[in-house]
Amino acid sequence: MDIREFISKFKNHPVLFIGTGMSLRYLENSFSWDALLKRISFDLTNSDEFFYDIKSKYHDEYGYKYDLIASDLQKRFDEDVMNDRNGKFKYINDEFYELMDKGKNISRFKIYISKILNELDYKNIDELNEFKKSRKNISSIITTNYDIMLEDIFGFKPLIGNDILLSDPYGSIYKIHGCVTQPDKIIITNQDYNKFNEKYELIRAQLLSLFMHNPIIFMGYSISDNNIKSILKTIFTYVDPNSDEAEKVRRNFLLVEHEKDSDNTQVVDHDIDIQGIPTIKINKIKTDNFTLIYKTLANLQLPVSAMDIRKVQNVFRDIKSGGDIKVSITDDLDSLKNSEKVIAVGSVNTIKYSFQNTSEIMKNYFKIIEEENFQLLEVIDKLTIQSQQFFPIFGFSKINKNIKRTEALKEKQREKMRVLEKTMMEKKNLKETPNTIREILKSETIGISLKPNLIAYQILKGNVTLEDAENYFKSLSEEDKIKTEYRKQLCAYDLKKYDK
Repeated sequence: MDIREFISKFKNHPVLFIGTGMSLRYLENSFSWDALLKRISFDLTNSDEFFYDIKSKYHDEYGYKYDLIASDLQKRFDEDVMNDRNGKFKYINDEFYELMDKGKNISRFKIYISKILNELDYKNIDELNEFKKSRKNISSIITTNYDIMLEDIFGFKPLIGNDILLSDPYGSIYKIHGCVTQPDKIIITNQDYNKFNEKYELIRAQLLSLFMHNPIIFMGYSISDNNIKSILKTIFTYVDPNSDEAEKVRRNFLLVEHEKDSDNTQVVDHDIDIQGIPTIKINKIKTDNFTLIYKTLANLQLPVSAMDIRKVQNVFRDIKSGGDIKVSITDDLDSLKNSEKVIAVGSVNTIKYSFQNTSEIMKNYFKIIEEENFQLLEVIDKLTIQSQQFFPIFGFSKINKNIKRTEALKEKQREKMRVLEKTMMEKKNLKETPNTIREILKSETIGISLKPNLIAYQILKGNVTLEDAENYFKSLSEEDKIKTEYRKQLCAYDLKKYDK
């Protein structure tokens, strides 16, 4: 079956299960388990020989036991660095003692791992941008990776350690082997895995619920990976392999294996033998054409977007926590304000909702653009956009060409920018204005009240780069993004970038 047809059959938002191969594909500073331990060993001893000595101790017919290799390396690293207080790893010792002073006992070895993997130096950018667009249809992510690449790309909430047990799945990243942001939670040594396995039953139950109700796409793993086999064993230990539920899981299960330079698009059956359970048949595709997979996921048509489900969950949490609640009866749903939180009771054929208002859309401007979320933008024709309101229509109209009010909103936006330009040109000394937003904000010679308009003007004239503007907007808080000055600056950016 073609991968496009396979994904089009999904009835729920898929869950991604992400392994090391994905970080290796998109990050310059990523490592396999073997390469990470080898790098640490070399940094410690200035030779590969110590690593090879340890590695040779832990090998059997199934391969190398990296958790045991990591245990030996951690012991040597912690001892050597402790005994060389102000040497090569002084900064690791400094952090170790600062943490100890706060009552946190974290291995120097794990602190060093967090430093090695903390930077995000991206590559394969065009394909990565297609990956970002798929996030609007992704419910959640499970990963064994330590780095923060997925949080950075998707903007999902990371769940580490016990947080996994107390979470809503939508919009979450389950970091089941820990994260560089919490080095003490990193699972890498034999001792770590033993502790993890003792607690794994509760996490297993949480993951099993996800697997039963959502398609699962494994990426960044090989077919022989123990993580794949462990998950399958978990599922089919609890689910009768001959049941309808088991067949449903099989249909929803997809393994994407990397095959260099392959443009293959065919999903095939593959048998996996796992000790203790019958042979399992799964769906597998071997390809290097990840772009096609991402585009197909982004174009997946589902009744409700994953973003809307996450928002509804937030509303429900407000209700459970005893927020402002009122009961009203109406025959006209359109009479309700867009900002109101509503639970509707009625026929599925007669009730439809649009969650976004203008404020929400503008706060999520870059996410909507990156995801090319044309479905969400259909709400624009139903919104009340006042004549004095700033609204960035140009970028949105590139994504959804069916917005009926596009031309009227474009003219309104152009007129507002013309007024801004005329007003600013009447000011004196604009030629001496800084050309970065940071310099404008830091300037002591520019009046505070003038700075917001000046930023918008400099963006509009091309004196502030679009990249600088985008980075600035993305750094703003949620509160800042509801202010008029943000909307005005965003309209200047939107017009400059998309009015072509």
